Amino acid sequence: MTSAENTVKKPHALELDQAQLTTLLKSWGEPGYRAVQVLKWIWTEKQMDPAAMSNLPAGLRAKLAEGIDWFLPEVHSSLAAGDGSTKLLLKTATGQFMEAVILRYENRTSLCVSSQVGCKLACSFCQTGKLGFFRHLAAHEILAQYVMASNMVRGEGRRISHVVFMGMGEPLDNYQNVVTTVRAMLRPEEEFGFGLSNRHVTVSTSGIAPKIVELAKDVKCALALSLHAARDDLRTELMPVNRRWPLADLKAALADWQQMTGGKITLEYILIKDKNCGPREAKELVKFIHGLRAKVNLIPFNAHPGLPFERPGDGEIRAFQKHLAERSIPAPVRYSKGLEVSAACGQLAAKQIENLSAIPSRKSVIGADAR
Repeated sequence: MTSAENTVKKPHALELDQAQLTTLLKSWGEPGYRAVQVLKWIWTEKQMDPAAMSNLPAGLRAKLAEGIDWFLPEVHSSLAAGDGSTKLLLKTATGQFMEAVILRYENRTSLCVSSQVGCKLACSFCQTGKLGFFRHLAAHEILAQYVMASNMVRGEGRRISHVVFMGMGEPLDNYQNVVTTVRAMLRPEEEFGFGLSNRHVTVSTSGIAPKIVELAKDVKCALALSLHAARDDLRTELMPVNRRWPLADLKAALADWQQMTGGKITLEYILIKDKNCGPREAKELVKFIHGLRAKVNLIPFNAHPGLPFERPGDGEIRAFQKHLAERSIPAPVRYSKGLEVSAACGQLAAKQIENLSAIPSRKSVIGADAR
């Protein structure tokens, strides 16, 4: 075996619970009670540099630095838009790129996180699918996006209060790491988590029906479905995942999720001119929603180079929204943040590094968070 193969992989600080860290410290000859001190630095202070943990002995700080992986992705670039959004291009330890978006509102600060490098699902309107799939992000890589964004906005007197899994990748395709991450985000800070409300952490899916039901069993969080069409042939054209789990299967899974959690479902619906926002499609959407407690986020399509779609006119948007509203279906129009830095729905694509060999094309992130 090579020396590399003999190397024991270090545990990452963001994936160690109290019992695991206590055991590790004792194996180093350190008292177990130090685990609580270390975890408070990580989860309350968002501190990922052992050298800065001032209430720990210098010798222990050195052991922590040597024996645990503290790596956070490198901020390759940070692009700020005038609407209060910031797109972060993050370089992972493997040299690949992921993106996260900070979304600032008057009464809250949201973070859109990625769960994969690339995506397998190849939705026709989304730039991520143009990349193809590279790998799942580890739980610590998803949590790192929160830590880094939290430290960035802290100086503004802000706190990341909402998280949406609407970035790069299909969250339910990276199921276990996403569930692990959500649990950590929901745990109270005194139990070494980030203390977010379960109503403020939203997992979005393109429609992996069995995993929707599994999610209801495993963790209590908000759910968003990228629907975009309520007719099988049209949805399959836009979203090939519909071949595997057509609308009847998807609606059954949503009904099960709702029965198990009591939560309200958010349906994300990108409005594409001459494709999915006419009177017929509005009627089909109403029929799909019947029997579910749901609201619809209507998102006018954001143009991407090379895609044959256009944004509908304001009259079409208003008519579609009116049809839903007249049937008591909440349907706000979400004009995505981040347009000027390609951080809006379907746009986020590492635009400024297209020529780097580490990433072959472009990708996407939702810029209007579910709420």
